[in-house]
Amino acid sequence: QVQLVESGGGLVQAGGSLRLSCTSSGGTSNRYTMGWFRQAPGKEREFVAAIMWNDSTYYTDSVKGRFTISRDNAKNTVLLQMNRLKAEDTAVYYCAASMSSYYYMVHEYDYWGQGTQVTVSS
Repeated sequence: QVQLVESGGGLVQAGGSLRLSCTSSGGTSNRYTMGWFRQAPGKEREFVAAIMWNDSTYYTDSVKGRFTISRDNAKNTVLLQMNRLKAEDTAVYYCAASMSSYYYMVHEYDYWGQGTQVTVSS
């Protein structure tokens, strides 16, 4: 059973940066597709970024050039570096793990963290 714990959320001004961390236990993160999703109030959970078992990375268009996903296999940790944050990035961010190649689909992920709040003030 894989368990995921996110950290690093908080309140930041527009244009600032945050780094989210997701630590996995019960299974090594490098075997899985690891994804970051977010959910704003009143909206559906949406794909943000993913890193595959072969370290290929994918991003939703709205964060390309601003967010970077990476993994530290030795620490079973996946990071999401978020730069030039905007008010519309405000959401609860979730880390998730999947054995599927459909990295952008919420229902393809088997394990989820509890989420961490990111609030960007304008």
